[in-house]
Amino acid sequence: MLKEAASLIMKHTVATRRHLTPELVLRLITPECPLWRATEHQIPFKDPFWAFYWPGGQATARFILDNADQFKNRTILDVGCGCGAGSIAAAKVGAKRVVANDIDHFAVTATKINAGLNDVTIETSTNDLIGARCEEFDTILIGDMFYNEEFASLLFEWLLRLSTKDGKTVLIGDPGRHGLTTARRQQMSLAARYDLPAHICMENHGFTHADVWTLNK
Repeated sequence: MLKEAASLIMKHTVATRRHLTPELVLRLITPECPLWRATEHQIPFKDPFWAFYWPGGQATARFILDNADQFKNRTILDVGCGCGAGSIAAAKVGAKRVVANDIDHFAVTATKINAGLNDVTIETSTNDLIGARCEEFDTILIGDMFYNEEFASLLFEWLLRLSTKDGKTVLIGDPGRHGLTTARRQQMSLAARYDLPAHICMENHGFTHADVWTLNK
């Protein structure tokens, strides 16, 4: 199963550095790939979200690479890791332990492939960790996960508990999705804002920038 998944990923993606973190090479579906224009029945994956480098994930990884001292020797959990860029960036800057987590097996396989391309070692998990105590981690990464209100409400309640009650650092990358409401942003601090190049705007539904937020403790 894992070999088959890896083979499909290698077949339908290309290695690229054309994003906010050119230090990282990632296998993605780009406009040059046939799957970019494929119809639903032509796609061999249920939902290849992991094959796109979403703007919140790009901002999170960029922030980690730009602020290496904040992540060195930290224990990092990357929830909804997608292509694994946040995890890979954390490993590159010297995090003590990095676990890339996604309930999608293809995402975890893609993350392993990308970690290999970048010569870093990370752990992976497919457990559903939303709601867990995450006691062995001091930093939680979240990218592009506030895409609808129902899930955003569940997610934010959990993250707020981890931050305010357990003292964890929660880093959220987001381009302005509607699930990150004004009320929620009032409980966060803006750590960085990155303008998105034109080609990234076109590939990501017109978002012009992506923010990195930290939850207040």
